[in-house]
Amino acid sequence: MTSPVALSPFDVLLPELPVLFCGINPSPLAATSGHNFGSASNRFWPALHLAGFTPVRLRAEDDRALLRYGCGITSMATRPTRRAAELGRIEMGDAVAPFRAKVAQCRPRAIAFLGKPAFAALTQRREIASGEQADPFADARVWVLPNPSGLNRAFSLERLVEAYAALRLAMSAQLDAWRATHRDAGER
Repeated sequence: MTSPVALSPFDVLLPELPVLFCGINPSPLAATSGHNFGSASNRFWPALHLAGFTPVRLRAEDDRALLRYGCGITSMATRPTRRAAELGRIEMGDAVAPFRAKVAQCRPRAIAFLGKPAFAALTQRREIASGEQADPFADARVWVLPNPSGLNRAFSLERLVEAYAALRLAMSAQLDAWRATHRDAGER
């Protein structure tokens, strides 16, 4: 079994994952439970399953099982807040260097930013399109996907699934190869 990279209590990582999902920051629920995307209104787990990343719908408590499917989870900033907007521009800017170091250590094949704010902090760009980005980051393909938070009502579950499925399709060869060789990934 490969050992997970331990960088923060919220990270679910292994080196060279095909896809690394990057949230803006953990929620207070994640801080108390130790698991990502655990709110009943968060649509991350259903969207991931319906987009084809997992054969069954995982729950937040199963977040480490995501590793066996070639996916990991991290956040740009580490301070838990109820809303990402509670993070200031300076705090997001301060998160860039540690995030760069984390990505350099883990070397994912693709990074999927869940919402535009984290990618905006990283690139200092104001105008960001959704979907695959033209420029890689640390040799990884970059995608900007809709934030699955229940607070983000601009995107229905159906639209989330459509956006996430485009990433799944683009990375299918890498994800399938990972699954074939890492069946025990994520087991404790």
